[in-house]
Parts: sequence; structure tokens; C-alpha cells
Amino acid sequence: MKTAIRSVHTLHALAGCGLAILVAVSLFATPGALAAEAGSGSKWTPLFNGKDLDGWTPKFAGHELGENYADTFRVEDGVLKAAYDKYEKFDGKFGHLFYKTPYSYYRLRVEYRFVGEQVAGGPGWAFRNNGLMLHCQDPASMRVDQDFPVSVEVQLLGGNGTDERATANVCTPGTNVVMDGKLERRHCMNSTSKTFHGDQWVTVEVEVRGNGTIKHFVNGDLVLEYEKPQLDPRDDDAEMLIADGDKMLDSGYIALQAESHPTEFRKIEIMTLEP
Repeated sequence: MKTAIRSVHTLHALAGCGLAILVAVSLFATPGALAAEAGSGSKWTPLFNGKDLDGWTPKFAGHELGENYADTFRVEDGVLKAAYDKYEKFDGKFGHLFYKTPYSYYRLRVEYRFVGEQVAGGPGWAFRNNGLMLHCQDPASMRVDQDFPVSVEVQLLGGNGTDERATANVCTPGTNVVMDGKLERRHCMNSTSKTFHGDQWVTVEVEVRGNGTIKHFVNGDLVLEYEKPQLDPRDDDAEMLIADGDKMLDSGYIALQAESHPTEFRKIEIMTLEP
């Protein structure tokens, strides 16, 4: 994923009464506002029901919240897909699919794979590229033309059949993290995972502890660890979200990406943790 420093735009009004559930009192949910529906610490609970997009809302660059551009996000044969068969070309239509509930302390587990060919016009870096966006801003606070939500991304990558290419990396659209005691301002940092070529299923699990430690696991192996996710004041969208000088992120929404390469998710589940 790439992000750029932008000028501040006026937030567009949220249209459609059916989307009111996503409007929060603040731009980021506080831990006390987090829903208990995900379970009680030791139970995995599905976020994807295997039938439809119930509980999920799309947001595409250049389109209003709730508009599922070109039927990109869909469920077929029990699998949640980011698909591009109804596109003529990608044309910068970066998309995200947000789950309705913000979380703070949790484990997130997904099974994903890349399939087929990248849609025409997709950027080279987006080949077999998707992501799990954590601690996201409320999607209702995004600009209509905003490409990516301010968030911490668990970057999912697939191989090209030849070169090494780690998955479950961390990228930081509008954010920074601390790694090995140092504030990292690089946009992406690689994990130690192996490369997964072809259309094979991969299991990625993320342990998130508020503003504390975040750990990435691939097929059960720890591949990356960092802490103290925070807003980056150098980014105009992030700067708008800083309240009273507090840059730290301890909660937010979860989203999946649509960045131009077909991706499938057959399992998305969560386990809430005690602070």
C-alpha cells in the first residue's frame, strides 16, 4: 500500500440511514465503547458468516460510504471475495470493507489466498497484495476521495513464482509504530515469513493489545512484533484525527482491502482479550 501527504478536505456528509451504525461519537472508538458480541476472551467468533456481507460496509475512493463499486466485494460459494471481473480497468478505485464493530484487545485470524490475474491498470506494487487494516479510523470520517483509511496494515502478499516476498508485513497509512524501541517512520517493514507462491491458502493471525504490543503470526509462526501504534502528524488525514495532542491509537475498526488483485477469504474470526 502507498499513502501520500494530502491537503485537508471537507468531510462529506454520510448518506443513507442504513449506515448510521457506523457513525461514532468520536473518530476512534474508546475501549469502553467496544461491543461484547465477539465473545469473552477464549472463544473464536466469526466476523464473516459465509453467506453474505452482513456486518460489513464498503468504502471506495471517489465513492460514498456503502457503495460497493462494481460489485467488488461479494460472497460466492462460501468465500468472501475482492473480485474485478466487472472492471474495464482499475482506475485507482482502492476499496476497503469495514466490519461494523471497533475493537481494542483481540486476536484476529483469517485464511486468505490470491487467485487469477491482476486487473488491468492496477499498480505494479499491488500485484498479489491485500491487507488487514487495524485500528482504522471510523469509515464515516473518511474523505470521499481518500484512498486508504488511517490505520495500521497487516500487509498480505503473494509470490510471483520466483522471487522471495514475505507476507504479514506492517505498513502504516497515516500512522507510525515503535519497533525494537525505535519510532519507525518507514511506510512498510517486512516480516520474517516465507514466500507463498501460487493460489495456496495461508493463515494469518494478529494479536492486538490496544496501544501495546501487536504480533503477526503466519501459519502459527511469529513473524513480526511492534508496539505503540500512533497517528502520524505528517499526514493530513491523520492530523485531523489528533485530539488534544494525543497521537496514540488503542482501538479502531477492522477492514479488508481491494487493491486490484483478486483475493479470497474463507475464514475471518476474532477472539476478544482482557486488557
